[in-house]
Amino acid sequence: MEEVNKNANGANAAEAAEPKQLNFIEEIITNDLESGKYQSILTRFPPEPNGYLHIGHAKSICLNFGLAKKYGGKTNIRFDDTNPTKEDVEYVDAIKEDIKWLGFEWANEFYASDYFEQLYTWAQELIKKGLAYVDDQSQEEIRLNRGTVSTPGKNSPWRDRSVEENLRLFEEMRQGRYKEGEKVLRAKIDMAHPNMLFRDPLMYRINYSHHHRTGNKWCIYPMYDYAHGQSDSIEHITHSICTLEFDVHRPLYDWFIEKLGIFPSHQYEFARLNLTYTVMSKRKLLELVKNGYVTGWDDPRMPTICGIRRRGYTPESIRMFAEKVGVAKRDNTIDLSLMEWCVRDDLNKRANRYMGVLNPVKVVITNWEPGKVEYFEGALNPADPDGAKRSIPFTGELYIEREDFMEEPPKKYFRLKPGGEVRLKYSYIIKCEEVVKDANGEITEIRCTYDPTTRPGTGEWRSVKGTIHWVSVEHCKPVEVRLIDKLFTEPYMDQIPEGKDYKDYLNPESMIVKTAYTEPALAEDRSGIAVQFERVGYFVKDKDSTDEKPVYNRTTGLKDTFKK
Repeated sequence: MEEVNKNANGANAAEAAEPKQLNFIEEIITNDLESGKYQSILTRFPPEPNGYLHIGHAKSICLNFGLAKKYGGKTNIRFDDTNPTKEDVEYVDAIKEDIKWLGFEWANEFYASDYFEQLYTWAQELIKKGLAYVDDQSQEEIRLNRGTVSTPGKNSPWRDRSVEENLRLFEEMRQGRYKEGEKVLRAKIDMAHPNMLFRDPLMYRINYSHHHRTGNKWCIYPMYDYAHGQSDSIEHITHSICTLEFDVHRPLYDWFIEKLGIFPSHQYEFARLNLTYTVMSKRKLLELVKNGYVTGWDDPRMPTICGIRRRGYTPESIRMFAEKVGVAKRDNTIDLSLMEWCVRDDLNKRANRYMGVLNPVKVVITNWEPGKVEYFEGALNPADPDGAKRSIPFTGELYIEREDFMEEPPKKYFRLKPGGEVRLKYSYIIKCEEVVKDANGEITEIRCTYDPTTRPGTGEWRSVKGTIHWVSVEHCKPVEVRLIDKLFTEPYMDQIPEGKDYKDYLNPESMIVKTAYTEPALAEDRSGIAVQFERVGYFVKDKDSTDEKPVYNRTTGLKDTFKK
């Protein structure tokens, strides 16, 4: 059973007072610098531009760029563009935007395609050393002849070609003389090696797809295991940090570098991020987009960085989340509530406050002078009591949340009830005198009286136990709100039963659209981040908004709603 991190409360005061221990990668870097192995460090973030980045990539970005910042080093971005079939400049641009949004700048922008000529030359060197050969076997034959963990593989019948023939055939592959799948270049290592990746791994395959940068210049492309380590070496990357699934690839990474005698970059692995109620497979995310289960890569229910951004998460909250998750050596699953805690913690300090009613019922103040309007003052942010204020109009007809009134309330119910009193936030105390219903028994109107002596700042302060939010019917503004919830109903999407499809667990209530009514000051908000609808949650203005129809996505509620 995977370990689940459910610490959504952050570090307590005692923890904060203690010096933070170094994670294992920080220990390695510290030792490398203190021993003089390196004078400075250089990390890299190497995404393949075949899709949009997700929260797992965000953790990797924060780690690579964060380490460089901590130790006075630098970070390169390098696009692993060795598969032209799936890659596109659209993804390149989106990835760069995501990195910048997270608050990081790269030292250099590189592409694996920058090194195609050098990689080709090195492949020729390996052929000359008798360490690579051209194989005519089909993909299926190569797979079948690789053997299993318990049985050795079989040598290719083309394995013992001469150096001269291999060089000629490899050059002819580059010249486009062969069909896709007709020939490949393989490293010559050991078909009986216990590490399956060492059983003559593929180095090059033929692909006639148009490349987003090199066009049709190349028709042979290096495989990941060949290109990655050499690209690190060319850039003199000191610490190549990958997720844990690449640990079995590290010996091959080292083998190519050793046989070529080039700069010895070294790979280190950390546990990838797994998140409850989430899938992070690019294939699955692409399927959700292409088949219309979501509205696009930036759908606010998606775990993509652009989706998370559209939902109202701040870069500060994502960096905080990455820090709290930490760096581990074994896989675990992080509870989604931790990420929500981080954004609440950040927004609580910075978000402007407004009142918004999502499920309204009308309150009529029977002793209010008809046509009279009073204005109350509310702080935009309680964390800055001396900061900007907003003006809130008050009239004789108001909307309150339907959930803030009960005809037959239980004990210790402190919101509005027949004969009961509540304070309307920032304004007067009101008392429920009468309830009006329609023919179906639905409450259509709550008639109340107000106590004019309870205006804040005048007279004697009278305390009541309940305080609720409200908006003036005359002055409120209708807005579309999208109540965003988790995309899946199952917390452990990597453990669904065999025979089940992950789409079977899509949450039918992951987005509920409704009309809310907000105080007029919201229309003037220029903060650029999510705002708090008081007592309701955090909401961010969506790109679908127009002047006539504002749209707000719920970032998160005010409390953790996820079941533990």
